[in-house]
Amino acid sequence: MPHSVETDTRKQEEKQHRMTTEPPEKLICQLAAPTIVSMLITSFYNMADTFFIAKLENTSATGAIGVAFSLMSIIQAVGFFFGHGSGNFISRELGKKNVRGAEEMAATGFFSSFIAGLVIMIAGLAFLHPLAKFLGSTDTILPFAVDYLRIILIGAPYMCASLVLNNQLRFQSNAFFAMIGLTTGGILNLALDPLFIFGLHMGVNGAALATILSQLVSFVLLYIGVQRSDSLKIHLRNYRPNRFYLKNIVNGGTPSLCRQGLNSVSTIVLNTVAKGYGDAAIAAISIVSRIMMFASSAVIGFGQGFQPVCGFNYGAHLYGRVKRAYLFCVKYATIFLVVLAVAVFAWSGQIVGLFQKSDPTVIEIGTFALRCQCVTFPLSAMVVMSNMLTQTIGKVGKASLLAMARQGLMFIPAVVILPHFWKLTGLILAQPTADLLSFALALPLTIGEIRLLGNTEPKSNPNEGIPT
Repeated sequence: MPHSVETDTRKQEEKQHRMTTEPPEKLICQLAAPTIVSMLITSFYNMADTFFIAKLENTSATGAIGVAFSLMSIIQAVGFFFGHGSGNFISRELGKKNVRGAEEMAATGFFSSFIAGLVIMIAGLAFLHPLAKFLGSTDTILPFAVDYLRIILIGAPYMCASLVLNNQLRFQSNAFFAMIGLTTGGILNLALDPLFIFGLHMGVNGAALATILSQLVSFVLLYIGVQRSDSLKIHLRNYRPNRFYLKNIVNGGTPSLCRQGLNSVSTIVLNTVAKGYGDAAIAAISIVSRIMMFASSAVIGFGQGFQPVCGFNYGAHLYGRVKRAYLFCVKYATIFLVVLAVAVFAWSGQIVGLFQKSDPTVIEIGTFALRCQCVTFPLSAMVVMSNMLTQTIGKVGKASLLAMARQGLMFIPAVVILPHFWKLTGLILAQPTADLLSFALALPLTIGEIRLLGNTEPKSNPNEGIPT
């Protein structure tokens, strides 16, 4: 065996030992810190565009960012599909000490995502105007949305591939390198937005250009991080788009595709229904959506710190450690969201005002919507962690159902039905209603899995050595 291969194998074995013997709480906190930063930065891209475009004091331009978010969600859905699909498989195989299979999956997930991004770019540019209308543009928002989407689509291939690299890194417990790539891109986006929008007077074009340039820098840094860390290397020779690997990508990635894809669909439905209440309603809901997405990204990042711990230990048949890690995450994520919800509720008007000061209607609608969402927001902690648990251990059906619940199965009917009874108030109450119903669904589904994990714990665990 060549020395380099032998060294890489030894490093993977050492990592497997650490992930299956150290206290899961300690591992989660170590891995969650960079993933929380990564998720905050990822959500910050669209939030930054919304913030700076709102400074133009053009409600239609602000609404265009909300419309374009649907496309960003589609791109992210594809990236997370291949990233989570390949990453879940990789962590389980490394837990089994199958390095070769993990290497082939890493390459397959990466190159497949890039190809999928190319398809999105070509199709989107070919049908740009119909796409903008389909995403929920009004006549006044349409020109701004077209300008923004045209540029964003160019970056679709490497945006998808970046998410794959990010997720593969963290599933191998190398979240620090993922954080560096994404953080650098986020900081660059923050710097380029005001330069392009105001300094070069490019408006929404400048916001889009800042986003794709920042994402390109993130992609390059993530790729360098993969090649220089102790992570599995990406080589074209390992690309295996065969039935076995693609099936595992589908099994592991479908819940993420459902979650992110339905997030896009729900945004389209939301924008379409909100049309009837004017550009101010679309802008207000867009601002609130970005705020809540930013807030929830911290919990998602915490959960992503849990996923490699879950995958390694489940692959090693250490089910008690999986259960222990899950309960730890649910407890502290819920506490965090309760505190955050109280703070956001108290300062909701001021928070919305950071994005839009010139239109009092936007502030009024946004403040009410933000407070309503704060009431049920803490319930999402258990829903998110349950989704990540079932996804990582390969329970595709349950994971997909949970992934589709909050932003799809529960949300879309609420968006369509509630406005018939309470008009704009009904539209605003759609998300809190979906949160409540999603929690009611997640509770019985997860209890069954937790009981099963407890019942299948091996009688002796030579690797554990940790008091419970």
